Amino acid sequence: MRQLCKGNVAIVKGAILAGCRAYYGYPITPASEIAEAAALYLPQIGGTFLQAESEVAAINMVYGAAAAGARVMTASSGPGLSLMQEGLSYCAGSELPCVIVDINRGGPGLGNIAPEQSDYFALVKGGGHGCYRNLVLAPASVQEMADLTMLAFDLADKYRNPAIVMADGFIGQMMEPLELEYREPQIPERPWAVKGTAETRKNLINSIYLEPDALEAHIRKLEAKYIRASQIEPRHETFETDDAEVLLVGYGITSRVLRSAVEMARREGLKAGLFRPITLWPFPKQALADAAKKVQKILVVELSNGQMLEDVRLTVNGKVPVEFYGRTGGNVPSVEEVHSHVMQRVMALV
Repeated sequence: MRQLCKGNVAIVKGAILAGCRAYYGYPITPASEIAEAAALYLPQIGGTFLQAESEVAAINMVYGAAAAGARVMTASSGPGLSLMQEGLSYCAGSELPCVIVDINRGGPGLGNIAPEQSDYFALVKGGGHGCYRNLVLAPASVQEMADLTMLAFDLADKYRNPAIVMADGFIGQMMEPLELEYREPQIPERPWAVKGTAETRKNLINSIYLEPDALEAHIRKLEAKYIRASQIEPRHETFETDDAEVLLVGYGITSRVLRSAVEMARREGLKAGLFRPITLWPFPKQALADAAKKVQKILVVELSNGQMLEDVRLTVNGKVPVEFYGRTGGNVPSVEEVHSHVMQRVMALV
């Protein structure tokens, strides 16, 4: 079914199609429509919506529902995700699958409600305490808000780990055509869950390992699955990269601006291409390294002061010069701005 839909609402529709039947959250701009849509749609299919008293309460409710075997989610923005970091670490340490959506706004602190991409470090690099990783997906359209939410639930179950859909406020608030088809959710069995039956009474869901050797063994077990995910799950998209001399790298709304900048550059005879990470963790290192072999310069554009930039530079390892252009405070560069103030300068160095 084709419909006009807001990005935040598409998140909930994708979650329901993925078999999510429980949502616990607290409203925050620019993510509040996610809670509103969950409150509207989940009761209609026999699901549970509960507005928690805080983000701390919400993530702990997610922990409890996940431990009981439910497909469960929450959503917030930067300040709320900061409050959830301890709970995220608990979920990862207890190997509980769940989905968390972060619609980025300006920060640090309260910042403002305009779009940024400044939560990259907090979510991609862990955020909470201990040795763990989040699976992080970055949609660039309303369609991907639904599609990548469905994928997030599948990945969360596959690796028994929190999966995060990280979008900027622009993608959350924009309206675009959305194509949805009913699918029967493929929800794996959860023999480890605590369901109140005689068979599951022996199950104990926690992240406490009092003996150092026991905790180390647990961390090595987590590490092994993160290595496996880093080999299997990286996703990316390229545009006009076959003969590119300059490679633009960006995600979310920035990647859409960059795609148009590439088209503008091509019309003027400048050979530019686009590399868009879809998974921010695991970062598509090998694909970017392969694309970088063909170019003379890389330009990273973010709605931050350079957070993904570090992963790009680590990936190319000095083999290709990497330039950066960033806007903050909720400012999104226009196509003309990227082309006129960045592309021309970078191309002159090729």
